[in-house]
Amino acid sequence: MQLENIFDDNYFMKKALQEAEMAFEKGEVPVGAVIVIDNRVIARGHNLTETLNDVTAHAEMQAITAAANFLGGKYLKRCTLYVTLEPCQMCAGALYWSQISNIVYGARDEERGCIKLNTKLHPKTVMKGGVLAEEASQLLKRFFIQKRNLN
Repeated sequence: MQLENIFDDNYFMKKALQEAEMAFEKGEVPVGAVIVIDNRVIARGHNLTETLNDVTAHAEMQAITAAANFLGGKYLKRCTLYVTLEPCQMCAGALYWSQISNIVYGARDEERGCIKLNTKLHPKTVMKGGVLAEEASQLLKRFFIQKRNLN
């Protein structure tokens, strides 16, 4: 039995933005992600590349691992990823292999995003962008302005 969709994309993107704020507070590039199945958040993640000294510790990677652990398997079919920034090529590749059903992102990454780099997603994955894009973009801009002013 499938639950009625009582939440909208904005609701879950706000959860991802909360994760991005946590990254910001840690001095990480403020990108956050949540993974949802049947209107339930099953995984959360935010950038931890500086904290873990690991270039692969992107928000999406943290969330993918947490979701796979929660579900007890590597495939994220019927799941939706909400992420504040368009996935990079690395994250898009991991999302491909996870066979995630949906990706909803906030702000575009015009330089390093998977769209510009023509990174393929799984054929059954549907991607939608621009959800709370202004909020996500402003958080990123605020982070980089602050970072420049400290250096």
